[in-house]
Amino acid sequence: MPHLDNENQIFNNLYDQYKHLGLPLHLIKHTDFTVFNLRDVNQPSPFKSPLSRLNFFVFAFIKSGDGDYTIDEQNYKLQPGAVYFTNPGHFRSFNWEHIDDVYLFTLSESFLKENVHANIFDEFPFLLAETFPARVLAPEIFAEFETLYHQIRKEYDSESPYRYRIIGNLFVVVLLKFKEYIWKDYNPIYEGNRSSEIVKSFKRLLEKHYRDLAGGLAEQVFRVQDYADAQSLHPNYLSNVIKVKTGKTISTWIAEKTIAEAKALLQNSQASIKEIAFRLGFNEATHFSNYFKKHTDMSPVLFRKEHAGIA
Repeated sequence: MPHLDNENQIFNNLYDQYKHLGLPLHLIKHTDFTVFNLRDVNQPSPFKSPLSRLNFFVFAFIKSGDGDYTIDEQNYKLQPGAVYFTNPGHFRSFNWEHIDDVYLFTLSESFLKENVHANIFDEFPFLLAETFPARVLAPEIFAEFETLYHQIRKEYDSESPYRYRIIGNLFVVVLLKFKEYIWKDYNPIYEGNRSSEIVKSFKRLLEKHYRDLAGGLAEQVFRVQDYADAQSLHPNYLSNVIKVKTGKTISTWIAEKTIAEAKALLQNSQASIKEIAFRLGFNEATHFSNYFKKHTDMSPVLFRKEHAGIA
């Protein structure tokens, strides 16, 4: 593959990344959620991907395959029986020496909130971890995950009108298994530096604040100054750390969180557009509608209509 400028390699979903790399697009049926066997990409070995910022979650289950991946300059080995996940905002690259049976999931935050769990990061805080090294599981434990991801793949390929709701419930089980078998003894040895702690604290406060907004426990959207004050930092310093570590400005994080929460409320609640606007800190429903349409190319009313009955 040709060398590409890292600064230009920012992808919000797997479809955009694969299109950019000239990889098969028929495997991707939904930009917010994908699942398939990497061998179906049909690329000659070794199969390498250039360094890119990926703004979506990735889960991988390696039954048979070998290689390594790099995330924010940390390199991890990929081998049979290993599982791993990464979250949005990091530089990532992959080097597969051999791919025989490797299942890959990609998920947006919106998909997780709309179909898996409304308070996803409260229930599964490990999803906010800065790094999560690949872990090799005992065969009997890996087999439990294998049963689940094959069932999810079956639903993904189906035409059932309930497939995303079914997938969401199955993925809850996947995440609970992560908590049961992997997270309980996880030692975040790569998360000790100050910048990582700042990013983690920012993400946690961002999530909590929007949960409070949605629940009526807060009325005003936090500004950069508020997030900086929470960590006793200068706002310019906080902004710089977040931009360098995640590739996104704080304003982008806030905008994406606002839209993710808005989508979840539109799909999973009976609240009016005006009430949702107020919950998310907008003084006027019109302002909220314009904001939502600017970021999604769809009005809140149309989004709710098109997603009625899916969750």
